[in-house]
Amino acid sequence: MYSTLLVCLEPSRDNAPLLKITRNLAERSDAFVIGVAASRILQLAYSVRGLTGDIFELDRQEIDRNMEAAEKEFRAAFQHSQSHLEWRAVVTTDPPMTQLASQTRSADLLVVEADHSESVRGGSTIDISDLVMRSGRPVLIVPAGTDELPAQNVIVAWKNAREARRAITDGLPFLKAANRVLVVEIADANRIAKARESLADVVTWLKRHGVEAEAMAVPETADHALQLAAIAINEAADLIVAGAYGHSRLQEWALGGVTYDLLLRSSIPALLSH
Repeated sequence: MYSTLLVCLEPSRDNAPLLKITRNLAERSDAFVIGVAASRILQLAYSVRGLTGDIFELDRQEIDRNMEAAEKEFRAAFQHSQSHLEWRAVVTTDPPMTQLASQTRSADLLVVEADHSESVRGGSTIDISDLVMRSGRPVLIVPAGTDELPAQNVIVAWKNAREARRAITDGLPFLKAANRVLVVEIADANRIAKARESLADVVTWLKRHGVEAEAMAVPETADHALQLAAIAINEAADLIVAGAYGHSRLQEWALGGVTYDLLLRSSIPALLSH
């Protein structure tokens, strides 16, 4: 399994469900756990007449209170666990994601909660799309309020691309522990034979890693994200492993449709790698 988990907390939110999942993952693999929260210090691009330094001091005091509360919540969640812990409070004048992404160098797996009801960012300091694309680590995205991750019935969203190959490798610890693994490729009708050939190689590769997997080649009939969601529901999947597709354009991350939907709309936990 993973030796070091990094769980990204929101300083001013209830992180209990996310921490419960992280604790359970850590106990399964005897993993070291790093808790991290990031906040940006108030800055003004121009001076405002009559504005004193008090507002900056009040802002910093609020940040410190939120960080202290987040650390207490983090440590309390593991008080009956044998996991080794480390806490990191990142207070910066830079965009929080810049510093948060740099912390991922310390971990094998990132664990983060997505608030799908609002946006990919979810109104939070954690821009998950940015984190997935920048971190160079697999990111386990947990829907808001979800506090259980059996990961016993796993779907791998496959296509013969670098991102999918990276994701299935990063997801091996989950795949080895699962009861069932289904590798799915959605392809044009005239490419189904090629898809089956590709899937056969993937299933053979997984078998060499001790994973007994099934393959499913599905003709494209609608939006890939909708088809994948329907398959996941029909197969009662409790985890989706997928490559994160996208690129940087003018310093903004442009995501592929399936990646965006896994971040924004999925009610099933997803492990994404870019």
